[in-house]
Amino acid sequence: MPKEKEPLISAGGQAVIEGVMMRSQDRYAIAVRKKDGSIKVRQQTIDSLAKKYPLLQWPFLRGIHALCQMLLIGMRALTYSANEAAEEEDQEIHTWELVFSILLVLVFALFFFKFLPLLVARYFETHFPLVEKSALLFSLIDGLVKILFFFLYLIIISLSKDVQRVFAYHGAEHKAVYCYEHRRALTVKNVRAFRTMHPRCGTSFILYVLLLSIFLYAFLPNHLSFAWKYFWRILLLPVIAGISYEVLKISAKFQHQLFFRILTLPGLALQKITTKEPDHKQMKVAIAALKRVIQ
Repeated sequence: MPKEKEPLISAGGQAVIEGVMMRSQDRYAIAVRKKDGSIKVRQQTIDSLAKKYPLLQWPFLRGIHALCQMLLIGMRALTYSANEAAEEEDQEIHTWELVFSILLVLVFALFFFKFLPLLVARYFETHFPLVEKSALLFSLIDGLVKILFFFLYLIIISLSKDVQRVFAYHGAEHKAVYCYEHRRALTVKNVRAFRTMHPRCGTSFILYVLLLSIFLYAFLPNHLSFAWKYFWRILLLPVIAGISYEVLKISAKFQHQLFFRILTLPGLALQKITTKEPDHKQMKVAIAALKRVIQ
């Protein structure tokens, strides 16, 4: 573990199938619990485009770059963990299969979290003159429906036992990172003492995206057709993601100040669904992954 005055390495990650992926600025590690009880860890270096193109390190642009990079690394981590968890060659999951699955999820997300909320807001617009005259009110209805759908989606998938295990690994990831950030030795006993909610979690990021979209979409003219409103909502997603990334970083950095503590509360509350208390075996997996990226 680092000495008291040594700077901490910025680390974070995500839960994968029967494991945890942790990453720092220059590398990531995937730790998976095998069926025989052993932990297998794979480490990879990160070839960041930001090193070649400094423009991608600018505020807002770095958020879009980080999101794209995280999606790519996350896809690789999921493929690896799925294959390691399966262990049998005839069950091997190929990259193209995972890409196809992700594309299906993307289509579902655009329909469920973009098309349907916009359709509901359009209904209110055609039946209530006040909504028709107010772009902000239209955007507010659209945004609140999206948040409601997202909440219901998390509730429904959390009923699955397989998803609950992923959420437990998610909790183990947060606990391990918290333990490291508090400069404690990475042991199960120390990690267990920390909470499963973390202000830099991807769940909080998604919630920021949903909330910020309400204000940004309010600037779109209300007279636009349904198709154009849907098009602009997709086109502005990278912009909202970039802003949300900056808000997430700032709120996590100043989380002890009252304003930012209040700002992080909704995301932390939502993590009560997306994280579960891990067992000692799951915490060991998270520790194994984290150690490989901070040493």
